[in-house]
Amino acid sequence: MSQRTVTQVATGLLAATVAAGCAGSPTVEHRAAAHRAAGRPGSELGTAAGCPKTVIRHVAGPPGSSGQDLVPGTSAYGNTALVTILSVDGVIRPSGDMVRPDGSIWWKFPWWRLVRGHLTISGRRLDAPAPPLIPDVPNGYGAVGFQASGVVFPRQGCWQVTGRLAGSSLTFVALVTTTPSTQ
Repeated sequence: MSQRTVTQVATGLLAATVAAGCAGSPTVEHRAAAHRAAGRPGSELGTAAGCPKTVIRHVAGPPGSSGQDLVPGTSAYGNTALVTILSVDGVIRPSGDMVRPDGSIWWKFPWWRLVRGHLTISGRRLDAPAPPLIPDVPNGYGAVGFQASGVVFPRQGCWQVTGRLAGSSLTFVALVTTTPSTQ
């Protein structure tokens, strides 16, 4: 077996492990009011400021990693098609240079595409009216594997974010705030 095939098989096995421990349904839309943690091993919904944020209990690394290279307080979150890295407490706290003069917030999301296809990202604020988030999914990463992305949240608040790829989707909810952590 070639080194590339071995790497692809190992990545697939790790992705299946991540998906089993940290997965959401690949095709079910996240409904903040109706969503329950049952049936989603490794994650639960918590509330902070009324936001049904996605909270991760089972910390895992992205496909192809040992998990030891994760930023503390983060974990892989995904399904059989897509994996991203989220804060385990469901809160996005940008540093000052990520908050723009107009109050919008820029944030990076790394993705691992476990099936071939073009990643799209959409999002909406759940707790108040706001324009949709603005995604940036740059070209040049091929059709499978790692994909860098960025999003601009127009305002702080409770945001539902959905990545779509090849007929599957991965949705999570995050509280986006510039308020420092009290932990």
